[in-house]
Amino acid sequence: MLAQVLKEAVTAGAAQLTYYFNNPELKTAYKEGGVNDLVTEADHAADKAIIEVIRSYYPDHFILSEETGNVATDSEYKWIIDPIDGTINFAQGIPLCCVSIGLEKNGEMMMGAVYAPILNEFFFAEKGKGATLNDSPIHVSSRKDVLHACLVTGFPYTYINDANGPLECFERFIRRGIPVRRLGSAAIDLCWVAAGRFDGFYEHKLNAWDSAAGWLIVEEAGGKVTNMEGETYNPYKPRIVATNGIIHDELLQWLKGNVPA
Repeated sequence: MLAQVLKEAVTAGAAQLTYYFNNPELKTAYKEGGVNDLVTEADHAADKAIIEVIRSYYPDHFILSEETGNVATDSEYKWIIDPIDGTINFAQGIPLCCVSIGLEKNGEMMMGAVYAPILNEFFFAEKGKGATLNDSPIHVSSRKDVLHACLVTGFPYTYINDANGPLECFERFIRRGIPVRRLGSAAIDLCWVAAGRFDGFYEHKLNAWDSAAGWLIVEEAGGKVTNMEGETYNPYKPRIVATNGIIHDELLQWLKGNVPA
């Protein structure tokens, strides 16, 4: 039942994304988080549609949404919602945008779905049961080293001036000729690692709704997800590294500045 509701909720959000996509009259505004931290009426419409589905089945469940915020209850279930991940892509008519919903039970991620309707790609995972793309099983890549890997990353709207920040890490890879893509949707980045299209993903500043579904999809596809110190991943903390598992330890070293000669 939970899987059915999750899929129904993601589909309801995706219907709003599709309806507003490439609409020249789309209304937009900017958040306080950064000069290009955009929100659109489609984000709000998708958020509303998703929550209405969840509430119709489970009115007492905890909800955490990028647009609504915390709707806290004492339920053991929490729905973590990004109504449109890749909002700037969406507003520009770039099809790399999606709906992402993760479902926690007692603090453990148990289910996740990411739907990119313009691409016709529906990713789903349930803990212990594997990951799928459009109902077909997916698995991470078998790439064995970072030097020959294809990576993906993203940059935050407010820059982080810490050592080994986004630009420092990015420069490290591109100076060695390693391809690093930047798609503009962390949820899609993670799903494409799960599908074997990328060998690894890293990002310095994410929120729970960006990664809640995607990191479970990576793990259920046979990959590995940690923070940048190699510790157990926590979606409520900002830093993430997701890989096929084979290159994980080596990628962590590159991110720390320990680049092989």
